Amino acid sequence: MIVFIWVSLAALFLWYSIVLIRDFLKNRNNLEDTSWLKTGLIGFVVNFFDVLGIGAFAPQTALLKFTGQTRDQLIPGTLNVSNTVPVLFQALIFITVIEVHALTLIVMLISAALGAILGAGIVAKLSERKIRLTMGFALLVTAIFMLAGNLDWIQGGGEAIGLYDSKLIIAGAANFVLGALMTAGIGLYAPCMALVFALGMSPKVAFPIMMGSCAFLMPPASIRFIREGAYNRKASLAMAIPGAVAVLIAAFLVKSIPLDILRWIVIFVVLYTAAVMLKAGYKPMSLQTN
Repeated sequence: MIVFIWVSLAALFLWYSIVLIRDFLKNRNNLEDTSWLKTGLIGFVVNFFDVLGIGAFAPQTALLKFTGQTRDQLIPGTLNVSNTVPVLFQALIFITVIEVHALTLIVMLISAALGAILGAGIVAKLSERKIRLTMGFALLVTAIFMLAGNLDWIQGGGEAIGLYDSKLIIAGAANFVLGALMTAGIGLYAPCMALVFALGMSPKVAFPIMMGSCAFLMPPASIRFIREGAYNRKASLAMAIPGAVAVLIAAFLVKSIPLDILRWIVIFVVLYTAAVMLKAGYKPMSLQTN
């Protein structure tokens, strides 16, 4: 079963790469006014800490907003396209080193991918105002999950490495929804980890499940964004390559790091960014830029 996952991830990577490279070359003379250096650093930093469970989408959104590297309307697509390769690397590493019941893993990976395929087609066609509102609420939800984890409000967990019967059905349905929501910019890691805990599974298996889910859903979701032209081409490429390098460094060289303070900083940054997005989204239509 693991071999099937490896082959599937390799096929998804090849498909995604072909579509991305063709689109980039087609539009290479009309790229966005984006800094290679700034976005490259953003990609490296967020993916380094993503491996450690911090999550990339929320801090990446905040950094892109604060540095003015892309339009709000393009953020969801840019997040998905730029993080696809780093997440594929994460999935290969953690699926290999942490044992999870094969059927449970397959069900959750496929359900997340199907959710993303549905969600990406909807999100890519949203107006900038709707994107701002969706992103604002998505970031707010993400911050709540992160806050709940920091304050130990999320209870549960156990020693199980797999799910059966009704619990497996619930897990698949929930991951389908999380996959769809991820295309709107809400990170899957925190809610997926909460789901794993709530269903009585070992906290360790959250890593291959959440990273594998993202690895399966992000290539098809990203391809939808690419074909719609709903992403920042220059920023996505600039963040993808350093992000992949950061994943390898974090996974193989970092054994432990004090993350409590960093988690609190990220929560406050995410909350602030959510407030900025919601404020912009609720402006009168006459004041909207798009």
